[in-house]
Amino acid sequence: MTRFRVKTRCLFYLAGGTALLLFAFSLPRPLFDLPYSPVMYDRSGELLGARVAADGQWRFPPGGDINPKFAAAIIEFEDRRFRYHPGIDPVAVCRAAVQNIRSGKIVSGGSTITMQTIRLMRGNKKRTFGEKIIEAVLAVRLEIGRSKDDVLALYAANAPFGGNVVGLDAAAWRWYGRSALELSWGEAATLAVLPNGPGLVHPGRNRDVLRRKRDALLYRLAEKGYMDEQTLLLAQAEPLPGSARELPRAAPHLFERMAAERRKSAPAGGQSSGFPGARKGLFAEPLVTTIDGSLQNRVTDILERSAYRFSGNNILNAACLVLDTGTGEVLAYVGNVNSPVAGDVDVIASPRSSGSILKPFLYAAMLDSGELMPQGLVSDIPTRIGSYRPENNTRIFTGVVPADQALARSLNIPAVRALREYGIERFAALLQSMGITTLFRPPAEYGLPLILGGAEVTLWDISGLYAGLARTVMERDADDSRFFPPTILPRSPDVPRGKPRGKPPISPGAAWLTLEALTSAVRPAEEVAWRIFAGSHNIAWKTGTSFGFRDAWAVGTTSKWTVAVWVGNATGEGRSELYGANTAAPVLFEVFSALSPASWFQKPSGELRAVEVCARSGYPAGADCESLKYAEVPRNAPYHGPCPFCKTLVLNEALDRQVILTGDNPERIVTRKWFVLPPAEEWYYRRWNLEYKPPPPGEDLHAASGGTASGTVFPMAIFNPEENSQVYVPVELDGAPGKIVFMAAHRDSGAVIHWHLDGGYLGGTTLFHEMEARPAPGNHVLTIIDSGGNVLSRRFSVPDRAD
Repeated sequence: MTRFRVKTRCLFYLAGGTALLLFAFSLPRPLFDLPYSPVMYDRSGELLGARVAADGQWRFPPGGDINPKFAAAIIEFEDRRFRYHPGIDPVAVCRAAVQNIRSGKIVSGGSTITMQTIRLMRGNKKRTFGEKIIEAVLAVRLEIGRSKDDVLALYAANAPFGGNVVGLDAAAWRWYGRSALELSWGEAATLAVLPNGPGLVHPGRNRDVLRRKRDALLYRLAEKGYMDEQTLLLAQAEPLPGSARELPRAAPHLFERMAAERRKSAPAGGQSSGFPGARKGLFAEPLVTTIDGSLQNRVTDILERSAYRFSGNNILNAACLVLDTGTGEVLAYVGNVNSPVAGDVDVIASPRSSGSILKPFLYAAMLDSGELMPQGLVSDIPTRIGSYRPENNTRIFTGVVPADQALARSLNIPAVRALREYGIERFAALLQSMGITTLFRPPAEYGLPLILGGAEVTLWDISGLYAGLARTVMERDADDSRFFPPTILPRSPDVPRGKPRGKPPISPGAAWLTLEALTSAVRPAEEVAWRIFAGSHNIAWKTGTSFGFRDAWAVGTTSKWTVAVWVGNATGEGRSELYGANTAAPVLFEVFSALSPASWFQKPSGELRAVEVCARSGYPAGADCESLKYAEVPRNAPYHGPCPFCKTLVLNEALDRQVILTGDNPERIVTRKWFVLPPAEEWYYRRWNLEYKPPPPGEDLHAASGGTASGTVFPMAIFNPEENSQVYVPVELDGAPGKIVFMAAHRDSGAVIHWHLDGGYLGGTTLFHEMEARPAPGNHVLTIIDSGGNVLSRRFSVPDRAD
């Protein structure tokens, strides 16, 4: 008998333990395994956009506080003792039992909000006595593990609110066009009566039934002291909602980008509730961004207005990105305008030809390497490198120009010559280290056009580069890299922004000098007088235009903001009116006008050093330089080398002729320091600088190699071809070989140059020294001779067209 009792007791304990264990694990995790609508919010929690869930329902992810008006209304309407019962309400159960016995069928279930939550979780199964028992048990279990506010939030997030709207947040936006936290008493009461009968009481029909239910609920709430009489009357006077409203679409391209990235990063497998493509919990968390909703709307309006103007020239697309310079956070993201042509293309993420938007980074790098001085003169003359012949946008040549002015004026020829000196592979590696992600080909395939748009970049990467340039000046002691991509997700302060610092790709001194040069660029016509306006922005900015007028760029940065603008046709169609300066730049400055002005960057004095330079050339002063000044260069930049243009000339007493020094000169001689440009640069420079004085002519020089004789200055130069270059003979429209145009210059405008190719005489030229020829494939020597007997030769080759 004793053994039987022990066995019975053990079985009892086992059954009880099993029951408790089953009870403890009776609820699934998660409770609601349904696809949610992708929902995107700005940095302050304002809704930017949403899409219907994979099952066709508007179902926002749960989270956040419940509107206290709705909480009071739903409790009063559905479950008045919600705050006090353990998940089941005995009073409601007894009342429902009496009603069901009297009716002879189930007419009332006595369900609490908690039980209704369980019923929603279980898919609204048919009401039976057994199902009610299950709901009651699970309701108690839910109350044990969750607070009342949690249960109420679960119910509000999953209750039906008419049509395909599920959850309070979605209902507030679909029926009232605002957040649930902003609902009034009348609106909250309207939504509180919907879950009880979403099929019968619908905002689009049965309006009298809906109004009676709402007003009765409001009256009961007023009786319980939730509102005074005047508030009650105002709430009952509120209109009922009409048809469902459209949700905000403030940044549609960003929305699609973030949703796609969420899908891509989500673990594979685990399809949710049989809905194809809806992974479990894929959008259970909203897409929270760094976007400033108000700024996003202003920037969108600016681009839409501008796009309307440009559409007259069949320029149909535009994009803009606004960053917080210091953090790299994206504040406005306009991936495209509302265009009938390719308006769905997110241009911000699309690789496009860079134009000349990369020039500032070559300038900064060469300042650091000592290969360039900030105001050092660089050549701006006709240039042909093999078959490549770059041209300035203005189609004019200035001979020489200070490097900072060449950058500010975006001259192409100085940039190409600079890249040839710096090295294509070296520059490509620099761009990649700073964050350019679209250089997929070997550097040699890009060639020298890399600096003028030969490679494709994205507006996303470019904005990060310019912000990084600014941060290099602002954050000289940062522990991480100042160059890192923009971020659209709020970043934790503990998470590094970029890679460990290491050696910065650009020094603070070079970055400062580059930003200073970029403030000198000539603004668009409507912004020319910008300096006279108080509070105007001091902006470092750059434009770019791709070959074929397909892409117009403008990027500007300050200590607070970085703005990047692209204008063009997303289809790739070019337009002759499409220049960065007259399309993208005006948009850039209009966007900056919508931003608060920022103070200019603090000068990094410790990262710069003063160097004595020639006042005429901008290069370190040499023994022959007459006028000197000081210029600042990056602190660790190597010594460049002395000024190559100033020379000490030996002249006759009348100062009108150079003299060759001999043992017994028959006349008195004097020496003068003279600023002397090479003949090619001088020929163009004199056209724009009337104050330039060329050196006096010399005696018989006969310098066969183009050097000087006895300190005199050689009078001739050849533009094309360059020494030991490959020259390609053009092909005419009929397929016949064309002619090469050889080009030269002479200091004496009246001089005659005689041209010889491989010993054969081609002819003579005056003033404009150009000569056509059709050399055969192979190696050649071009020789020019002036009337003074000066000789200059140039070797080149012509490849076989079959090669």
